[in-house]
Amino acid sequence: MIPFAGLRRAVLRIAATVVVCVPVLAPAAVQAEPACGLYQYRAEITRVIDGDTVVADIDLGFHTWRRDEHLRLWGINTPELDGMPDSPGGKAKAALEGKILGKKLIICTLKDKQEKFGRYLAKIYVGDELVNDWLISQGLAEPYMRDGQ
Repeated sequence: MIPFAGLRRAVLRIAATVVVCVPVLAPAAVQAEPACGLYQYRAEITRVIDGDTVVADIDLGFHTWRRDEHLRLWGINTPELDGMPDSPGGKAKAALEGKILGKKLIICTLKDKQEKFGRYLAKIYVGDELVNDWLISQGLAEPYMRDGQ
């Protein structure tokens, strides 16, 4: 029979071994994905139209893609483009291009239907950062809610 102190040392030794081994077993490149629910997709942004509208190729799974899908960033509004790159609208577009253009990322659509201009409302994540909120934090967008969205 192992004395209590010896049993405790043995358990602590096993626990320390498990703690040391677990990180080695986990894949290094795994990132936490946002909890979007049913409408979460991998996508690549192919074009930025303005500070709150993008075009994406969306991976629906099982080798099925939606190409050139227009997405409206949910919950934000940016100034309209006026043709001047130094205008607030031009700055918002340039910042969004630098952040997401050509990148593979996660999008979360709010509903599986399009809004009045034929765009899906979406939250866009680069890693675990919500791009919609990033635009607001940079002073390039304002929060926007309409029709109970």
